[in-house]
Amino acid sequence: MAGDAETLLDEVGQLAEGEDRVSVRDVVDAIGGRGFGPIIFVIALLGASPLGGIPGVPTLFAVLVILIAVQILLGWQSFWIPDRIGDRAVEQAKVTRSVRKARSVAQWMDRHFGHRLEALTGQPAQIAAACVVVGLCLMIPPLEVVPFAALIPFAAIALLGLAITVRDGMLMVVAFAASAGALFAAVNLFPS
Repeated sequence: MAGDAETLLDEVGQLAEGEDRVSVRDVVDAIGGRGFGPIIFVIALLGASPLGGIPGVPTLFAVLVILIAVQILLGWQSFWIPDRIGDRAVEQAKVTRSVRKARSVAQWMDRHFGHRLEALTGQPAQIAAACVVVGLCLMIPPLEVVPFAALIPFAAIALLGLAITVRDGMLMVVAFAASAGALFAAVNLFPS
């Protein structure tokens, strides 16, 4: 039986069946309300990658994550995205290939994470996580003056997104602790 991460991949893979192109909006609609966690996770990982070293990119990613977090705080069940982003599409073959390559990672995640202390991943925990995410994102623009310093809050944000995605309360506790550590580290990195 497929777990949460593999199920999300299956849903994305089914979109590509019989279609020439798959849009960002199609993917967001397919994963529905569960899409907040994966979207936060992916954007935060991109922010923690070498892309995060390009001036302005960490701030752009932080703004996108704040947009998502605010929608969680408002209680929205699906993610609203601007048409310019939602209408972007990729070829079906690329989606199918990406799903196939990501399957082993999804299976590993499903084996090691998920369904522990699920009460800590419910709506109140997601609202708390969204507040923490907004706070971490607000630290990112000033951190851009220190190369790759945005990696610290983005790593904590990625953990929060992953905990929501796989519904793992133990991971959520670790993510909140990492967020506190990221806050402490970022405050000490701020230029005087």
